[in-house]
Amino acid sequence: MARILLSTFGSFGDLYPYIALGTELRRRGHAVTIATSAVYRGQVEAEGLGFHAVRPDISLDDRELIAYVMDARRGPERLLRYLASCAREGYEDTLAAAEQHDVIGTHPATFPAVLVAQKLRMRWFSTVLAPLSLFSLYDRPVLAPAPWLSRMHFLGPALLRFLWALGMRQALGWMRPVLDLRRELGLGPSGNPVFEGQHSPSLVLALFSRYLAAPQPDWPRHNVVTGFPFYEHGDLAPELARFLDAGPAPVVFTLGSSAVGAAGDFYQSSFAAVQRLGVRAVFLTGSHPQGLPEVLPDGMIEVRYSPHSLLFPRAAAIVHQGGIGTTAEALRSGRPMLVVPFAFDQFDNGERVRQLGTSEVLYRSRYNVRRAEKLLRRLLEDASYSEAAAVIGEKVRAETGCATAADAIEAMI
Repeated sequence: MARILLSTFGSFGDLYPYIALGTELRRRGHAVTIATSAVYRGQVEAEGLGFHAVRPDISLDDRELIAYVMDARRGPERLLRYLASCAREGYEDTLAAAEQHDVIGTHPATFPAVLVAQKLRMRWFSTVLAPLSLFSLYDRPVLAPAPWLSRMHFLGPALLRFLWALGMRQALGWMRPVLDLRRELGLGPSGNPVFEGQHSPSLVLALFSRYLAAPQPDWPRHNVVTGFPFYEHGDLAPELARFLDAGPAPVVFTLGSSAVGAAGDFYQSSFAAVQRLGVRAVFLTGSHPQGLPEVLPDGMIEVRYSPHSLLFPRAAAIVHQGGIGTTAEALRSGRPMLVVPFAFDQFDNGERVRQLGTSEVLYRSRYNVRRAEKLLRRLLEDASYSEAAAVIGEKVRAETGCATAADAIEAMI
């Protein structure tokens, strides 16, 4: 038995994979603790896992903060600067937990946990949730601040390396508090914390499907693509179950657990597009008022939350923000999707599922009634999307993300 600490930060999409992995490791006899924001204590402990609170604490109901970071151009800088400013507190909290464990696993945004692993010389594996965290010149990513860059195919490897180097240098400036703390701790250079510095030299778990991204020559050496670690939880609300049973499969609209706090007019535009199409719809709106009519017409329902694993397979199509957790569940469901990226990895995830033939992409800045109606009509009427989605869904469901990741961790131990 090993005592394993899993460090993570972010939204449900950043929490659920670690609950799933932790549950599998606990089933194998290991003692598992999840170190993350205090707001998640109840969910983690309800699964029988240990919990340790690590600053910064967050609230997904903080619309001001969500809107501040959920920005296509400035979002990465704002989030990274915020996390770097909290590095000292995060280090103190993580250190207190790590001293009681044998092994630590880190998330791409838990920079203090990397410092703890290196300071204590712990057995350490790192994880990434989306392909964007494994920058590759051979598999050109779509960057939220400059999505057009991926379409400039005339750019050769030399120029791309130069552009990547500029971006990495800029991000290094945002990480100054992390670098300062690193020097105070007597740790030597270990690369850019946002890029190569986040990866363990022993094991890097890519917690996504190889159908989303295959290993590349310039990925970290000790990488294992595991498949998505799906977290099974919850039930359909009775009123939603009755709605689904009462008619044809609806179009499902969701913005996950973070972008939903910066929705703007997304739900109003979606409502109008559905009315034009004459199809049924489910709106997952979170805890925020989203400007929908107080009484919806027949064939439409608004609910705050529903487990995607139970709802998505019953959809005609899924409209979502492209977060990796939502994208994973949409792929698994085998249903076509319209991806509406807001920020971060959502642009890259959207392009990847578009290339699979399962999806269309419509940037949030261009999302309106007319364009949403046009693309949804295409997804619903062109059978090629449903056929491609069904094929990919079957492949994704055949992967064993939790078991493969746990096997790799045990082999490292």
